[in-house]
Amino acid sequence: MVRPYERARQTGESDPRTGKDQIVWILDRMLRRFLHRGELTIVDHDGSVHRVGAPAAGIEPVSIRLTDARVAREIVRSVQLGTAEAYMDGRLLFERGDILALIRLVSANRRWEDAPPPPEWRRRLGAIRGYFAARNHEARARRNVAHHYDIGNRLYALFLDEDWQYSCGYFTDPANGLDQAQADKKAHIAAKLFLQPGQKVLDIGCGWGGMALYLHRHYDVDVLGVTLSEAQLQVARERAAAAGVADRVRFEMLDYRNVTGQFDRIVSVGMFEHVGAAHYDAFFRRCAELLVPQGVMLLHTIGRFDHPKSGDPFADKYIFPGYHLPNLSQIIQASERSRLIASDVETLRLHYALTLGHWLDRTRAHRADIVEMYDERFFRMWEVYLAAALAMFETGAGCVFQVQYVRHRGALPITRDYMEAEERRLRAGAQAMPPIELALSEPEPAADMPGRTDLRSVPAEIQTPQ
Repeated sequence: MVRPYERARQTGESDPRTGKDQIVWILDRMLRRFLHRGELTIVDHDGSVHRVGAPAAGIEPVSIRLTDARVAREIVRSVQLGTAEAYMDGRLLFERGDILALIRLVSANRRWEDAPPPPEWRRRLGAIRGYFAARNHEARARRNVAHHYDIGNRLYALFLDEDWQYSCGYFTDPANGLDQAQADKKAHIAAKLFLQPGQKVLDIGCGWGGMALYLHRHYDVDVLGVTLSEAQLQVARERAAAAGVADRVRFEMLDYRNVTGQFDRIVSVGMFEHVGAAHYDAFFRRCAELLVPQGVMLLHTIGRFDHPKSGDPFADKYIFPGYHLPNLSQIIQASERSRLIASDVETLRLHYALTLGHWLDRTRAHRADIVEMYDERFFRMWEVYLAAALAMFETGAGCVFQVQYVRHRGALPITRDYMEAEERRLRAGAQAMPPIELALSEPEPAADMPGRTDLRSVPAEIQTPQ
């Protein structure tokens, strides 16, 4: 077998050990430490070629070109952020494959199941950094939500399902479409709430109102949905009014810390990721105070298989500032301190990867629309976000936890049979949700929104979709 360096000498390609750009040599050595399955070709700005790895079945070969000397330096400094920003700026170009293929190639060589357990000091350091990195007091929490969710509802309309469910779907069959998976997700969650007509439900992080409207429609319950997103609040209220249920399904701009009253049920889907580890005790303490003694709560959140860490630098800067992904022990320990009983725990291992695959496909199908709404840099930023998240759930530490809580051990039937029976009933009678009509008064996305740039600063070769 010809070794990579020998092949470089035989073909006249530059040898990174003797190349002028020592940063590229360092990057080459970094990659060779772990990248063995799949082939990555890097063409530096001066034309020198570096090949890492070897062809492997099921892993698409990737070839990238770096357009200037700074790219390699930025990647060495921060692999995730440097690679993402170079791609966003048009300074990392693909000659073979695409950003998803690159992320999958790297991830295939760093599969979570294959990695040895980290040393205890690293676990402790990750927990400490994660704790202090996501200290989301009320004002900061509001800013963080606006950063991601108040960038224009039209963007979300392009890639989400018909009900705008911006969280993990539930695939009873991997071949199911996105609309079916999101409808089945709502049924899966509703069945765990053990709802009765006339009950009061709190939806923490209600999004565009789909879950709240679903629960009212199927169970005749009164729902209060709270959000920190002005854009989501506007659409949710319009949907409730259009359905003629605004008196029964209400939506408010409200931090969970400021909710008052008593509720028979609490549901929170895709919001806990924004709470921050420093506030877990406060979150569960408030939920316990809001829940009646015989109440039931369902928490649905992205999580990690492994120890807690601070956020990915790309995601924290551009996508979800202040986010923190908990492992299961963090969730359970924090809720135990508020004397909430974890009555049922489920780990969804692959469902979010399937969901993100649909979102990425839909985003790419609407590339021209997104570039027109924002610009090329924003589209590439969104593409990196979805592709990296997909790989995290395929081979990384990402998963989704659904934790059901009760305050009293006798609040639910003694077995789980009721969940399966109710879920079957809901799926058998599923009806499509009314279509969402965008508000005519929706403001234009802000000029300083994440990832946005003036098209004049983007190289001409990447302004036109490939």
